[in-house]
Amino acid sequence: MFLSNFHLASRSILLLILIIIIASCASTSDDKTQNWNADKLYGEAKSELEIGNYEKALSLYQKLETRYPFGAYAQQAQIETAYTHWKNGDSASAIASLNRYKKLYPNQTGIAYALYLQGLINFNDKKTLFSNITGEDMAERDAVAGKAAFQSFKQLVTLYPNSKYTPDALKRMRFLINVLAENEIHVARFYLRKGAYIASVNRCKTVLERFQETPAIEEALAIMVIAYKKLNLSELSSNSSRVLVKNFPNSPYISNVYNPKIKGGLPINIRKQTETTWKESGIFEKIKNLFTEKFF
Repeated sequence: MFLSNFHLASRSILLLILIIIIASCASTSDDKTQNWNADKLYGEAKSELEIGNYEKALSLYQKLETRYPFGAYAQQAQIETAYTHWKNGDSASAIASLNRYKKLYPNQTGIAYALYLQGLINFNDKKTLFSNITGEDMAERDAVAGKAAFQSFKQLVTLYPNSKYTPDALKRMRFLINVLAENEIHVARFYLRKGAYIASVNRCKTVLERFQETPAIEEALAIMVIAYKKLNLSELSSNSSRVLVKNFPNSPYISNVYNPKIKGGLPINIRKQTETTWKESGIFEKIKNLFTEKFF
């Protein structure tokens, strides 16, 4: 009985191994890329990317990196994989690919582009096809992505001041400074509305300390006047008012009642506009043709 069971088990194992071998052979024979060299794999992946067949492109880039891991093509494939992930709507995988690229090739010419692309991915975080039309305000989004984008662009312009990506990165940085300052004001306005006056003042102080050259300074001072008054800190309220009048003598916040329930605290017809929406930024994706060049 024991021998019978043993032989049965042995036959089952052999059959399973045979099935695996057959499946493996079939899989290999079905893979038309098995004899492609690096140049062929790269060319086909690039073609799939250009026509928007992102899943196919990613598959080919992966095969290229796996079969030719130490070649220049693998280096190029890795950075293009990041771009393809982004175009395919997977920002997390795109960022992961870029971090891996920067770690493996810290001194390569593609680093400038990697930093630029990383900034773009975070800059466009949560942007939709209708963002420009609806006038979506970037300052009202979570500031984490904006801060990450700013840091990537800052690293780019610092390390590669002569890069062809630097001029656009500088424009985006200037825009992002306003966005980040307005984000602090957006939160300060929320706290003021909820009666969290100390938290509101702290957000305004952040604007005064970190974003001194932005238009948000004006509203920050106006909020501080109100918040300090609500906290019965009359002297601090008066000081904030004095600074507001001295620096912005024609400010609409001086002669109008501030309303924390509306953007800017004042009706749109009397307050200054801040350039923090997608439409106002005038900045669009400019990387459609970047992969016509190679980084090796």
